[in-house]
Amino acid sequence: MFMFNKSETEEKKYLEVILTKLREASQELDEKMSDYSKAIQETKKYIWENISQFDSVEKAANRLSVHQSVDSAEDAAAEQRQIFKLINSPYFGRIDFIRNDDLVEKSFYIGIHSFTNEKNYEILIYDWRAPISSMFYDFEVGKAFFTAPIGQIDGEVSLKRQYKIRNSIMEYMIESSININDDVLQKELSSTSDEKMKNIVATIQKEQNFIIRNDTSNVLIIQGVAGSGKTSIALHRVAFLLYKYKKTLNSKNILIISPNKVFADYISSVLPELGEEEILEVGFDEIAEKEIGIQCKFQTFYQQVSELIDDVDDAIVKRIKYKATMDFVNEMDAFIEYVNTEYFIPSDINIDTVNVPKEYLMRRYTAYNKIPVQQRLDLLATDIIESSRTSDGKMLSAYVSKKIKSDILKMFKFKDALSLYEDFYNHIGKPELFQLKQKETLEFADVFPFVYLKIFFDGTENYYYVKHLLVDEMQDYTPIQYAVLSKLFKCKMTILGDSSQSVNPYSSSSLEEINKIFTEADCVELCKSYRSTFEITNFAQKIQKNKKLIPIERHGEEPTITQCADKKEEFIEIKNSISHFLESNYGSLGIICKTQSQANEIYEAFKGTGNNISLLDGESKEFKNGIIITPAFIAKGLEFDQVIVPFVCAETYHTDLDKSMLYIACTRAMHKLDLTYSGMMTSFLQNNISPK
Repeated sequence: MFMFNKSETEEKKYLEVILTKLREASQELDEKMSDYSKAIQETKKYIWENISQFDSVEKAANRLSVHQSVDSAEDAAAEQRQIFKLINSPYFGRIDFIRNDDLVEKSFYIGIHSFTNEKNYEILIYDWRAPISSMFYDFEVGKAFFTAPIGQIDGEVSLKRQYKIRNSIMEYMIESSININDDVLQKELSSTSDEKMKNIVATIQKEQNFIIRNDTSNVLIIQGVAGSGKTSIALHRVAFLLYKYKKTLNSKNILIISPNKVFADYISSVLPELGEEEILEVGFDEIAEKEIGIQCKFQTFYQQVSELIDDVDDAIVKRIKYKATMDFVNEMDAFIEYVNTEYFIPSDINIDTVNVPKEYLMRRYTAYNKIPVQQRLDLLATDIIESSRTSDGKMLSAYVSKKIKSDILKMFKFKDALSLYEDFYNHIGKPELFQLKQKETLEFADVFPFVYLKIFFDGTENYYYVKHLLVDEMQDYTPIQYAVLSKLFKCKMTILGDSSQSVNPYSSSSLEEINKIFTEADCVELCKSYRSTFEITNFAQKIQKNKKLIPIERHGEEPTITQCADKKEEFIEIKNSISHFLESNYGSLGIICKTQSQANEIYEAFKGTGNNISLLDGESKEFKNGIIITPAFIAKGLEFDQVIVPFVCAETYHTDLDKSMLYIACTRAMHKLDLTYSGMMTSFLQNNISPK
């Protein structure tokens, strides 16, 4: 059977043909945009010169013409951006496939976007999200199938190739083999980091592709080990859903809850790379701020973690732990049910001509039991006011109406949600578990329990425009936070994280606990770690063992632990490591500390050296390549070519929380990991290599 583009030479010639067609398409789009621009200017000039003679119909028609031209120009510009990306790298894969019901074998080139020859409508490049492209990820040479709108299409893959094309040049081509992705994956993983997270369309693995193309789960929970690519996979899933449901779903319908602004910036380029617009991003603190408003101040998650890292207060830990369980959610639900029946105490209304017995008030109040309390009371008052009349048949006066509303509000035991929340702890017999911080500020552990109760009392504006919610770092959020999400968002969700990477083990949530809130959720696990070398992964495993983690067989330098005489010598060692980094081909160095104060100290020591050094804290909003100094809980989700973890002494790392921080810090390293300390080394490293 004749093979299309059999040799590498033929493939390179074909690449030039495709590039020529892409450049022609780009030129045509340039001309289109120029024409649209001229049309807009001419229409605007015509309107300006003749506006006084137009009637309303002509004005509207001309305005519509301008809007249509602008929309067409924007569409052409978006298409042009895709073409530019394709000119740089038209495709990364190819499969030759013959259907069982066909005699002709066809070649399918797969890229980040589709490209069609406008002259004969032949698809020259298939989008990686297209149904037929799934075979590239799911099958090797042999029997294969894909699911099309008409059903399953069976056949056989006779050839599978992968390419690396950069700057319009084919750097290499790998022929079909037992596992074609492995070679390319190793090449990609061995490369240095970029400033932002990049797309992984060329190296998506079979188990990852299954998650990405899952469009049936209402709630999908992804438990992924450190370095498994779970965030990237979730973003590619979003891109797939936007592609498949483009008529009913757009980027404005997607919301991501991210741990901090730095992480949000780090992942911000993935969707634009895939041809989609950026999606909305918020943190849990912003959700809390919106729901609480001006009612009270509250401690942020960043402030809570910082406080716990600096000084573990047993009383605070006790309160956090108590409010971080599913049992606590159940207690709150039981309290709400009790409040529903016991906290509205009606009395007869006798005002002027209005006489309403308390039994009627209770019946009407009960009838509205699915509505928030405040709205329930308002509706009850409105019912009475609208159905009552004066002795001469007129509507009630403003004074009487106001008095009825006031009397009904007084029939509920509490006037506001905060008082009701404080009463909850009296109700369960544990008033000591509610403690305001100074300046009448809620502890972070109280924020979402309060929001949960406030939704019951005051109601909330539902995020109706959100059709898909993506929640990252799921292990850092408590069951009550997920209970709040279930109230606020009535949409499909993707929830992802790693229970081994909690920045606060006192309030971390397991997959099982989250599943208790979202009982209908489908759960998947990603166990293979791709980020770090085998040596770094093995090192981190000795700090905090994850039995399910499978390291990829990519080898590199052994991590080092350097003992120093004192802090001065430790800073010299860090300076030397920075110098070696600057002389290397690495793009990013993370100096990851346990606390923000330690990070600040190192930054002050090295910021004047003239190197590209940045400090990250709770207020940071941007991730940059170069040298970044940060505490571990800010570094979550980020990765660096090289990582230095200073101060790994027993004094710094000794609690369970400290162990989590050390594990997180070490698992940020892709290629090189160095640790330093003075004094006594932390016991968490005793199972690792001996100090040099």
